Amino acid sequence: MTLQFADRLNNVETSAIRELFKLLGKPGIISFAGGFPDSAMFDVQGIREASNAALDQDAGAALQYGATEGFNPLREQLAHFMAQKGARDVTAEQLIVTTGSQQALDLIGKTMISPGDKVIVEGPTFLATIQCFRLYGAELISAPVDGHGVKTDELDKLIAEHKPKFVYLIPTFGNPSGALLSAERRRQVLEMAVKHQTLIVEDDPYADLYFGDAPPPSLLAMSPLVPGSRELLVHCGSLSKVLSPGLRVGWMVGPAELLARATMCKQFSDAHTSTFAQATAAQYLKAGRMPATLDKVRAVYAQRAQTMGDALRRELGDAVEFVQPQGGLFVWARLTGAGGKVADGNVFAKRAIDNGVAFVPGAPFFCAHPDPATFRLSFATAAEDKILEGVSRLAKAL
Repeated sequence: MTLQFADRLNNVETSAIRELFKLLGKPGIISFAGGFPDSAMFDVQGIREASNAALDQDAGAALQYGATEGFNPLREQLAHFMAQKGARDVTAEQLIVTTGSQQALDLIGKTMISPGDKVIVEGPTFLATIQCFRLYGAELISAPVDGHGVKTDELDKLIAEHKPKFVYLIPTFGNPSGALLSAERRRQVLEMAVKHQTLIVEDDPYADLYFGDAPPPSLLAMSPLVPGSRELLVHCGSLSKVLSPGLRVGWMVGPAELLARATMCKQFSDAHTSTFAQATAAQYLKAGRMPATLDKVRAVYAQRAQTMGDALRRELGDAVEFVQPQGGLFVWARLTGAGGKVADGNVFAKRAIDNGVAFVPGAPFFCAHPDPATFRLSFATAAEDKILEGVSRLAKAL
């Protein structure tokens, strides 16, 4: 018997990053490929205390089925968490808890995209978003990005031309670009949302991982400055990069009618995000440990980012170009081909594996018009000595 799969699967393919992981079993390989936080940074003691508190205070609630919208104590803590970052008018009732922000994106796809709908994304953007939106039949339009995020003048033209169902952006330390959208450009995005009456989806998992000054407020936090923009904005957040990916706790803020439909679709898929994980996260936030955890994580990642940037400039010279990241987990670089060095990211990736180091070529991060010279390096999970050795190996692969 030949299985007849759904036609929608014809629009997607296996993640290039997941496929790359199959090559990482080679002994001694140094990986800059993953987009993971460093497990050594997890506040294990704090999470242990939070989980114990969840069981001690109301084990029945923590271990029972829960509301699809989310565990209410966590929703209240998340509203407070966002208020501390400037989004002061968000209430617990205005957000739903999701199984990571990845589920939030899937719910947006389910509720908003019909086959053939146009959706604008950054070029490059989060690979899983490309796959998710294509699975629901979206025609993806690529908006160009520079070292400071999406080019808003170009985005305005694309919205006017294509009239998309929505625009998806990662304004703060984007994956893979690492770019930080300026406050001026953020306001322009909100203004064009109102001007074109176009929904904007803000994916915001990295904003707490800044290395110097705090980044500009989120689009959600800035929306009161542009009347009418709040009703055209969806904000997706996550604790995965700052607390623990294993908890799978994310959330979504958006128009009430969208949240209602997303909640309905979530009922069909998982009923609710793990109540025990939500109760643990609620206790952790309530205990006030997050600021100290973030201070530690920022300091470590900042040093690793600086070490990687310095090493790339020293070892690879003018064969690569990149913007030094101000936060997040990634260096987004481009091969220049200077001095006759390799200029193709896929070729460079294969040579790098042969030299004992792995990274992700950049082409899969583009929904259209891929730049084959680009590649993504993650500095988060490698100690400084490994970063230095890994970059030295990259130089040999050129």
